Amino acid sequence: MSAHITVAKSAGFCAGVARAVNTVYQQLAQNPNTKLATLGQLIHNSTVTDDLATRGVRIINSLDEIKDETVIIRSHGIPITIENELKARNIPYIDRTCPCVKAVHRFAQKAKENGRGLIVLGEPTHPEVEGTVSYGGPNVIVANNEATLLAQLSKEKKYTLVAQTTFETTTFDRITTAISGHDIEIHNTICNATSTRQKEAAQLAAESDIMVIIGDEQSANSRALYNISKKICSKTIFIASKHDLQLQYPKAGDRIGVTAGASTPPALTKEAVQFMSELTNSVPTETLEVTSEVISEAQSFEEMLDESLHKPLHSGRVVKGTVIRVTPTEVTVDLGYKSDGIITRQEFTDDPTADITQLTKPGDVFDVFIIRVNDGDGNVLASKKKLDNQANYKLLEEALAEKTVVTGKITEVIKGGLLANIHGARVFIPSSQVSNRFIEDLNQFKGQEMKLHILELDRSKRRIVAGRKELATQEAKQIREDMYAKLEEGQRIEGTVSRLVEFGAFVDIGGMDGLIHVSEMSWKRVRKVSEILKVGDKVTVTVIGIDPVKNKISLSLKDISNDPWAGVADKYPIGSIVEGTVVRLAAFGAFVSLEEGVDGLVHISQLANKHVAKPDEVLQVGQVVQVKVTDVNQEGHRINLSKREADIDLGYDSYSQDEYYDDEYYDDEYEAAPEGDEAYDEVTEDTPDTEA
Repeated sequence: MSAHITVAKSAGFCAGVARAVNTVYQQLAQNPNTKLATLGQLIHNSTVTDDLATRGVRIINSLDEIKDETVIIRSHGIPITIENELKARNIPYIDRTCPCVKAVHRFAQKAKENGRGLIVLGEPTHPEVEGTVSYGGPNVIVANNEATLLAQLSKEKKYTLVAQTTFETTTFDRITTAISGHDIEIHNTICNATSTRQKEAAQLAAESDIMVIIGDEQSANSRALYNISKKICSKTIFIASKHDLQLQYPKAGDRIGVTAGASTPPALTKEAVQFMSELTNSVPTETLEVTSEVISEAQSFEEMLDESLHKPLHSGRVVKGTVIRVTPTEVTVDLGYKSDGIITRQEFTDDPTADITQLTKPGDVFDVFIIRVNDGDGNVLASKKKLDNQANYKLLEEALAEKTVVTGKITEVIKGGLLANIHGARVFIPSSQVSNRFIEDLNQFKGQEMKLHILELDRSKRRIVAGRKELATQEAKQIREDMYAKLEEGQRIEGTVSRLVEFGAFVDIGGMDGLIHVSEMSWKRVRKVSEILKVGDKVTVTVIGIDPVKNKISLSLKDISNDPWAGVADKYPIGSIVEGTVVRLAAFGAFVSLEEGVDGLVHISQLANKHVAKPDEVLQVGQVVQVKVTDVNQEGHRINLSKREADIDLGYDSYSQDEYYDDEYYDDEYEAAPEGDEAYDEVTEDTPDTEA
């Protein structure tokens, strides 16, 4: 089911605006060489004023700027002082002040003649209000809310109240109710077309899921329509033309209401409605209508405007462009106009790393958006990016709604995350969404392509957020399942050291990490992990443990084929006397290295044929000693040694019951000192389990 579009019947040009605009186009049609100037903007719509500028119609702000031109007085009207000056200086002019505005002037002048103060409800700086104030004399109050007005009213004075013709009707009613206790002659001078348009907007907003207001930001009546609609329909969008359309992607069956300000040409409204129809694959349920009084004038203006646009360009128009030259900084296109179009690199693509010479070539044809007809050097400034972004937004909105995967190229590393280019749009990826685990250096991703989910999209704020945390979690799960399916204990695999910790090193073995415990890094004792490995090292490891339940993989860096403990029972039989070097002293004894990777323990009770309080009383690190093998545990990599028995066998010392008593030795502080395997356990105590 597609969305439904309803257009307000009174949307667009009012009679006064249509009359003023048509006058200018009629003057130009009758005499193309005529010189015209408008005192201020003819209407608050840049599309119309830009088009008139290309036809030579100047905008002036004072009579001193006139250069043998006929002055067009716009529908807002002018202050009486300026009108008198026009007459005094014999400057030719055509007065196209709206008849409704003229009526307001008459009320203001009558108030002055009757000695009544004048109250004007409206925006103080609006040209219509400035003109009305000039007719009311010195005693004038201008206000747009009850608080401002009540603060200036005097109970002792009589007033006449009028309103700007485009003033909001609900505000007018609220203010006039608040001042009911004063002597005020109230005239509701809000134009009927304005009242009707505002009522229709309120009714349509109440019936719609999305409301679109078409008008210029400088247009007071357009802003009023937006404010009225926004209070009723939270999804109200204010646009100047279809090119600014920030329509949220509608759901099936959404109702879209459309209205336009009094300064909005019917052509722009129809164009925007057509664009929305294409965007939502719908057909408007109502067509644009105007009153019978205006239809002939509005239609004639539309025809003139459409006809004029076939020749001169104007800002906001979309035309075909043919590429004639490409440089690293800009693309020049033939627009079929007297001047070529220039598309800067920034207006061609949002990707700051892109080489535009690789993106297009002479002869390519595509639609371009006209930004400015004359950049000061006679060139037309155009954009390809704006049109691409409109189309691409829909793709991104679909990806958000359907949670599909999109591919983005990482263009920048910024504070808090990454920037990516997705379908030509600039997308932010928070650092917390880059992966399912902490990434210390995000620079590694710059220039890479990344699969992402769209997480947030706000057209009105031009904010798009994406991430791959969920994708990374899914990918990691699949990698784990695949890895556990093919891993076997004893298997030799390649990996890269990804992280060092006090108790070992984590190694990436193909998308997941395994742990090399410090005890598995070398056949000899390792004091610091960093002495053996550093992050980024490529290593060959042996799988020694697999636990899918706890998600742990234990690895060993030791070369099993070069195990110094292989055959150690044959090399060092029990009872044999061998030579070794003291490598370490502990409270309970001394460790003696018999060869690289093979250490044995001489317990403190086996150091000498006498009581020994501390091992350093007998031995020093580095000392070469003769010891007797008393026990061998080849699987557990443990050998127990005795220097005392070796000394006796070699005749270095003889046993003396007077000098050494077992009871005496075990009565001291070492009574509970560990022997044999327990001694090894004390100095090679396992570190806490840590997930791989």
